[in-house]
Amino acid sequence: MTKNTHDADVTFIEALAKLLHDNDLTELQVKREYGEDDSLNVRVSRAAPVAAPVQVAAPAPVAAAPAAAAPAAADSDANDPANHPGAVASPMVGTVYMQAEPGAPSFISVGDTVSEGDTLLIVEAMKTMNHIPAPRAGKVTRILVGDGDPVEFGSPLVILE
Repeated sequence: MTKNTHDADVTFIEALAKLLHDNDLTELQVKREYGEDDSLNVRVSRAAPVAAPVQVAAPAPVAAAPAAAAPAAADSDANDPANHPGAVASPMVGTVYMQAEPGAPSFISVGDTVSEGDTLLIVEAMKTMNHIPAPRAGKVTRILVGDGDPVEFGSPLVILE
C-alpha cells in the first residue's frame, strides 16, 4: 500500500468518525473496493452515552404483592413497537424520507393498504437513497418515524397488519 493510499484511507476514516459524531450515530460500516484484490473494510463505532447514576431514597414498604409488578413489565414489552409482529425494521443506519422528493405525496399514510414490494419510505445512507419495500401485503396501522428522522439499524419504522 502506498503512502498516498494510506493517507487517503486515514482521511476517509476521519470523515466517517466526524459523520458518526455529527449525526449522533453509534455505528457506521463501509466497504470500499479499490480493485479486484484490494479493498478497505471500515467499521466505526462508539459506546452509547451512559447516564449518570441517580441516587434514590429507598421506597417505603408497600403492601401490594410483588406479582403486581410483572404485568406492568409485560405491558411495556407488549407496547414496544419493536416487538410487534408486524413491525418493519430499518435495514440500515440513515435518515428517513417519507416521499420521493420534497413536495411529492408521501409513499404511505396510516390506513393505506400496501402490497408486498411497495415502497414504504426511503432511508438515505451515505448519499444513497434506499427504497424500503413492504415485506408483505397489509394495512399500515402505525408510522413510527417522521420525515428527516435519523434511524438506527433494526429500529421499527412502520407497523403492517
